Amino acid sequence: MATGDRTAQTYRYECYRSVASGILETANTTFLLIIAVRWFQAGALAKGCVAAGLGVGYLATPLVVALVESARMPVARAAGYLAAGGGLAILVAAFLPWESVFVVTTILAMAATGAIIPLVTQIYQDNYPDSSRGSFFARTFMIRIVSAAAFSFGGGALLSADIGHFQLMLAFFAAALGFSAWCLWRIPSAPLHLSEGGHPFRALRFVRDDRMFRTTLISWMLMGFANLMMLPLRVEYLANPRYHLQLAPDVIALLTGIVPNISRLVLSPVWGWLFDRANFFVVRICLNVGFALGITSFFMSDSMTGLVLSAIVYGLSVAGGDVAWGLWVTKIAPPERVADYMSVHTFFTGVRAMIAPIIGFAVVARWSIAATGWLSALMILGATVLLLPEIKHGGLVRKVVAPAQPPMGADD
Repeated sequence: MATGDRTAQTYRYECYRSVASGILETANTTFLLIIAVRWFQAGALAKGCVAAGLGVGYLATPLVVALVESARMPVARAAGYLAAGGGLAILVAAFLPWESVFVVTTILAMAATGAIIPLVTQIYQDNYPDSSRGSFFARTFMIRIVSAAAFSFGGGALLSADIGHFQLMLAFFAAALGFSAWCLWRIPSAPLHLSEGGHPFRALRFVRDDRMFRTTLISWMLMGFANLMMLPLRVEYLANPRYHLQLAPDVIALLTGIVPNISRLVLSPVWGWLFDRANFFVVRICLNVGFALGITSFFMSDSMTGLVLSAIVYGLSVAGGDVAWGLWVTKIAPPERVADYMSVHTFFTGVRAMIAPIIGFAVVARWSIAATGWLSALMILGATVLLLPEIKHGGLVRKVVAPAQPPMGADD
């Protein structure tokens, strides 16, 4: 298939898949936690586990990439199988509404959505031109944002009318995963480039061998931990009577889904353009500042005006974070190693996504939620300082093929 045809077909089905991705985003950020808090009245551990489900998938990505590579399966087909499996898992929760089943199956479903990301990033590397990859990504993300905002509105109204409708909500999420699988199976792709060695986590060697990659990962660990620690606490802050707001599900969906997504919609094309043309590390530093402001102001607000403004600032930063998080490895990784680099990035995202929500709920049980927000801002400041020396490299696109290395641990 010609490059232009491959790009057009990928973009078309990614546009379709973005509708489902928006629906699934609301599951991870809003509705699964609302169901855990309001229907199951779940404890801190259960709520933290539900919030960490996506992180389970991220944590598994090096293994997933290694298995897909060994199976010589086209990456889009493998990603489709993962999405279909996640859909079946969450469908079980819709029919068996018990807390333990809900926690386990939603973890599996969200894990499936996370596990496919390095495979999809490799598709973007192979099928989208270097000069417009960020713009293509941002356009499909705009569809995802509209979908997420619309479903936040409709889903919030559904649960506000009767929280017992949560089973129907879970069925919607299962259908979205099934549709994602269908779209992925129609995107042209090839098997991953074979690596030397058989270590299932062999991609982690790039942390040792690539200094810029290592520094950026450390910075991202600090910033991402701070953000992921506070993200589920947004729903906790708005829903839990402890904080005296106790807002209705539709208002919570407005503040955690609709308002931030409107901000993301407006700024996504701008961030996509900047990703293709600007110094990556300057862009990342600007995003860090926005995240810090959005997080601290949200948890210091107790008025609707303050909460809306904070959600707007946070959404503006998330718009750029979407593009930067999803594509930054294409700036520095050898083309045939993009899935490997991305799997390392998502692996460490998984580490923090597994731990951060649980720690966030534990910390806020002892500290005020505002103090927890300030702690998050300090971590983001540390992440920003780490990136300052890298600015001089941020305008470079490194496409040098890395020398083959033995599997990590082979010499130990």
